[in-house]
Amino acid sequence: MGEAFVRFRKDGIRRIAFGDLFLEDVRNYRLRQLEALGLECVFPLWGRPTAALARAFVDNGFRARIVCLDPAAVDPSFAGRAFDDAFLADLPESVDPCGENGEFHTFVFDGPIFRRPLAVSVGEVVERDGFWFCDLLPTPPAGRAAATLSPA
Repeated sequence: MGEAFVRFRKDGIRRIAFGDLFLEDVRNYRLRQLEALGLECVFPLWGRPTAALARAFVDNGFRARIVCLDPAAVDPSFAGRAFDDAFLADLPESVDPCGENGEFHTFVFDGPIFRRPLAVSVGEVVERDGFWFCDLLPTPPAGRAAATLSPA
């Protein structure tokens, strides 16, 4: 990652934005790492309420899949699910709706900032090293039409 940031700096990039919300140790780590490279960190979502952010993500038309989860926090059946209204409704109250405590991780494949959706399909769901993972596989586009994900 450091090599990539050095290249960015050479290309004239001076600031890097991160989507961190409230984990101070992660924020401080990023600040230290990028300061050493002469880059500024920007945290546009810092401190925002995660329930409102998750709702805005869905309401604004972004689409994502759950690609990794910690089974101590979320049932393995959530792996591969769409990050949508049903997902948010089904989350246990103890789970941060943005997965900010490492409960789950997503892959965003579509939304208002995308020129077109990324063409992926849901693959195998497997357990590795105590976590559950859902593979997403590249789907060759049929003509120029945007592909959608198969249901999980």
